[in-house]
Amino acid sequence: MSRKIRIGLIYGGKSGEHDVSLQTALAVMKAVDFTKYEITPFYISKKGEWRSGAPLLGPAESREVLTFSTGADAGAPASNALAPIFGGIQTKGDVAISTASGAEDVGLDVVFPLLHGTFGEDGTIQGLLEMANIPYVGAGVLASAVGMDKVMMKKVFAQEGLPQCIFRHFTRTEWEKNRAYHLMELETAVGYPCFVKPANLGSSVGISKARNQEELIAAVAFAFQYDRKVIVEENIDAREIEVAVLGNDEPIASVVGEIVSSNEFYDYKAKYLDGKSAMVIPAEISQEISDEVRQLATRAFLAVDGSGLSRVDFFLGKTDQKIYINEINTMPGFTPFSMYPLLWQETGKPYKELLDDLIRLALERHAAKQNIQYSFDAE
Repeated sequence: MSRKIRIGLIYGGKSGEHDVSLQTALAVMKAVDFTKYEITPFYISKKGEWRSGAPLLGPAESREVLTFSTGADAGAPASNALAPIFGGIQTKGDVAISTASGAEDVGLDVVFPLLHGTFGEDGTIQGLLEMANIPYVGAGVLASAVGMDKVMMKKVFAQEGLPQCIFRHFTRTEWEKNRAYHLMELETAVGYPCFVKPANLGSSVGISKARNQEELIAAVAFAFQYDRKVIVEENIDAREIEVAVLGNDEPIASVVGEIVSSNEFYDYKAKYLDGKSAMVIPAEISQEISDEVRQLATRAFLAVDGSGLSRVDFFLGKTDQKIYINEINTMPGFTPFSMYPLLWQETGKPYKELLDDLIRLALERHAAKQNIQYSFDAE
């Protein structure tokens, strides 16, 4: 019998979605087949401290075990927690030298970063794993960074010719230097009501709906508390529909689902707190619209150079049935009750099989990259 595949599970993190990440980690551990996989946990605290534990013999049963909160499960100290990834650090004078050259050197075959939001799905952890030359599940540095930055994402989608709502964007400096111009531009091009969002943030944090100039100014100030760049989008009377995408260079799309929000729009409260929003899978839409949305989802995935998994969100106009792409999420919620796994379950791919596919895709993507030959002219 071949040996188990060794997975490093990274969870927690410094973003506002720390607790969501812990829920995802517990769910993945409970679903993993421990006869096939060996799991090494890596916890990142809200302050950014890394802690790691010994390979698990079975799923963690509580948050306390996940976070090494008890004395018996205290985990490796932060200074040593990255050693299983980088193979330890040797020092020579004042210079630190990593001894690792890839996955085989570090006792891991693949890393599964279950991190959401900043420092998780924005390309930063992906860059760390690229430097360590370790396969990892999900999007690479480019797709992660583009998917996190709503302005860059929409520019890429525009280049691809994907249908979008009207939007404008500006930095804090641009707003402070020429507020009157931006207000005129927003009122003329976008109009009221409109949505104001931080450009780089997940989970609907920092988002407001503005119905007049006073509310718009307040909403921009609120969004600037979370990012130096703000995006303002037109309001569309629409249904919110979502598609799960799986694959690398030849992605496939799931059935289409719909979010019926408990609030005026799908904000943080509606998404995580009140438990009243509903998911309708499959969405009650025509086959023609379903086919078009699924095709647009894979186009969006390829446009950002996605890999592994993504959830692509759309608006469907209630009166004209026009489709608008809203955003791509390169590390969507991944508990068995999250939209992404539920969409695949309805498509015929259960949670355990989905985990197997994601690990396989990560290993295939890494293997393909190793076959690329790099050369340069020494002269």
